[in-house]
Amino acid sequence: MSEPIRFYYRGVIQTVVDAAPTRTVLQYVREDLHRTGTKEGCAEGDCGACTVVIGELHDGQLQLRSVNACIQLLPTLDGKALFTIEDLKQADGALHPVQQALVECHGSQCGFCTPGFAMSLWGLYLDLYLRQEGKAAVPERREIDAALSGNLCRCTGYRPIIDAAQRMMELPPVRLDRRALTDILQGLQHEQALAYAVDGQTFHAPRTLAQLLELRRAHPRACILAGSTDVGLWVTKQMRDLGDILYLGQVAELKTICEADRMLAIGAGVTLNDAYRALCQHYPQLSTLWQRFASLPIRNSGTLGGNVANGSPIGDSMPWLIALGAEIVLHGSAGQRRLPLENFYLGYQKKDMQPDEIVEAVRVPLPQPKVQFRTYKLAKRFDQDISAVCAAFAFTLDGEVVRDARIAYGGMAATPRRASKTEAFVNGKTWDEATLTQAMQLLAQDYAPLTDMRASDQYRMKAAQNLLRRFWLETRADAPLCDDEVNAFATV
Repeated sequence: MSEPIRFYYRGVIQTVVDAAPTRTVLQYVREDLHRTGTKEGCAEGDCGACTVVIGELHDGQLQLRSVNACIQLLPTLDGKALFTIEDLKQADGALHPVQQALVECHGSQCGFCTPGFAMSLWGLYLDLYLRQEGKAAVPERREIDAALSGNLCRCTGYRPIIDAAQRMMELPPVRLDRRALTDILQGLQHEQALAYAVDGQTFHAPRTLAQLLELRRAHPRACILAGSTDVGLWVTKQMRDLGDILYLGQVAELKTICEADRMLAIGAGVTLNDAYRALCQHYPQLSTLWQRFASLPIRNSGTLGGNVANGSPIGDSMPWLIALGAEIVLHGSAGQRRLPLENFYLGYQKKDMQPDEIVEAVRVPLPQPKVQFRTYKLAKRFDQDISAVCAAFAFTLDGEVVRDARIAYGGMAATPRRASKTEAFVNGKTWDEATLTQAMQLLAQDYAPLTDMRASDQYRMKAAQNLLRRFWLETRADAPLCDDEVNAFATV
């Protein structure tokens, strides 16, 4: 028996009973609700013209996040609130401070991208007032850049939009009634798994881990959906038939972060933004990668567990997770099992995973004494771009002697992989330039990179070697970069 999708939008509870489970939020808003302010540019979560804000409850607390409507599937809105550009208009017809600031600062030209920028700025506006406990605070440039990292504009050159981000906080405030919205969303919650079906295709949204495992056993071929940042493109770009869908986004046990046994366990449903925020408290060296991982709307919806389960050879999380010795936790009919993440990837898009298993968590070791850790990303753009090469290094240094070297790269092979020959060579050696020079040459025995649109094989190899040199420059005995300078990146 099919249940309806219910979510809050424009002051009323929307009830959906006949939309295809793979219909996107953007399609439904524009074509069914005829709210055409939200635009479609790329249909792949890259341009930001479709940016909306989603409100949901987490541990009873309201969370508001900007996401890309073009790749979010409509059933994932069940129990949540949706805000589009139409919501910014005030009851008396006045513009919201975000809109007024864009007008005053000439932040719009052709106007196609403007609704997406306005919604990203509104997300920043809400966050600033929440963090400042209701007081206005002009955002720092880095905060503005992060908020707008998922929005592209061909006209303005961005400066007027950045000016508007500062100006909006100087105007009389317009507050969102968070308490009233929280009460509305609490009324939309239910304990049982949602089973929404149209034309023979079913969307399952379990609420507990037990429900999820039972559904996985019953539907081993179902498409597992987390943040939809990859699966959404299967729909919008590849026109794939997903079949039955099993959604992880409502499973409470998968949205937890906890410390145990000197490990940080991150549930498979934790968003990338929340995961990296927690990780950077322990590893500030990850802060720059956090900022450069896609865009804020992608990090707000994608999950670390999904990134790991996807297993892309150019995924940014896997190299540093492997370098740190992270584990993946799998759960299926036979129970729970753990294995080193590096052993999870058997080949291109091949993983050590049974049909009835799901990724339950990723476990990351907490920092150990004497371990020098760095990760670096090379891409054509600073924000919102896929790596050509991503490198991660974790060396245990006993004085100037390497005792345990872990080197991992993405973009250099069919899977994220360690450099075993290079590691074996440097272990027990003095971490000096002579060791480095030979280690750089040995990387050619560990990897045979491919040429594609992002980089040539020669570039990748030279870049991988130079990143190892950069690591040496930062960690050698007389390195000028001190811990305080590394920690300064933690606020990025």
